[in-house]
Amino acid sequence: MSRIVAALAVSAGLILICAGAERAPLEAAFGGTIISTYPDGRTAELWLQRDGAYSARGRRGDPSSGHWQTKGDQLCLKQSRPFPAPFSFCTPMPDGGVGASWSAKAVTGEPIRVTLVKGRGGRSGGTRSAAAPNS
Repeated sequence: MSRIVAALAVSAGLILICAGAERAPLEAAFGGTIISTYPDGRTAELWLQRDGAYSARGRRGDPSSGHWQTKGDQLCLKQSRPFPAPFSFCTPMPDGGVGASWSAKAVTGEPIRVTLVKGRGGRSGGTRSAAAPNS
C-alpha cells in the first residue's frame, strides 16, 4: 500500500503542470520533466506522453507508470505498474509552461513544490532512462 501511495503522490503533484485539456498547453509537459520537491528535500519526476501514458520515478527512486486522461478541467492518473492502482487520482490543471513552479499537495496530503523543466533527463545526470522515454 505504501508503494501505491508513493507512486500516486509522485503523479498527483507532478501532473499539475497541464494548463487545460487542449493539446497546446500540454506540449511543454510532453517534452519536459515535471519535478515535485517534497518537504524532506527529495524529488520525484514525471514524464507525460502524448498517447496518454506516463512514467515516473518516485522520491524513493521507485519507477511507476500508467495512463492519464483529462476530465473537465482536471488531469487524472491511473497507475498500472508496478501494480494496478485501485483508483485514479485527479487534480486541477493550472496554467504553466517550462520554468513554471507552484505549490501543490501530494495525494498523501503533503505540501510539495512542482516545477516543469525542459528536457527528458532523469536523476542519472540528465541521461535518458527507462523512466524517461522519448516523447
